[in-house]
Amino acid sequence: MQDRIPDEPVRELLATVLVALDIPAPATVGGTEAHDRVLNDRAMHARIALRDALDDAPLDVEWTTRYLRERLSEHPPTGYVTSAQAHAALAAGKTWSEAVALPGGEPR
Repeated sequence: MQDRIPDEPVRELLATVLVALDIPAPATVGGTEAHDRVLNDRAMHARIALRDALDDAPLDVEWTTRYLRERLSEHPPTGYVTSAQAHAALAAGKTWSEAVALPGGEPR
C-alpha cells in the first residue's frame, strides 16, 4: 500500500483542526478551568468541521476550513497564563506571583 498524501484542501483542514486542539497548557492549576473551557469550545467546532467533511455535506472542504478558522478566532486561548508566558515573565525578572497573574493582577 502506497503512502498517500492528502489533497491540499484536506491538509489545510487537518492543520486547522490541529491549531484548534493544540493550545498552550496553563502555568497553574488556577488556569485549568479557563484552558479547559477554551479547549472544549474549540474541540466542539473541530468535531463539527470534521463531521461535515466526512459526511459528504453539501459544503466543500475549503468552506469548512474557513468556517472553522472563524469559529476559532471567536475562542482564542486566553483567560489564563500559559507556561511559556510565565517563564518569559520570570526571565524578565518578575516573581512567580507576578508571572502567573492575569492583567489586572489576579493569579491564574
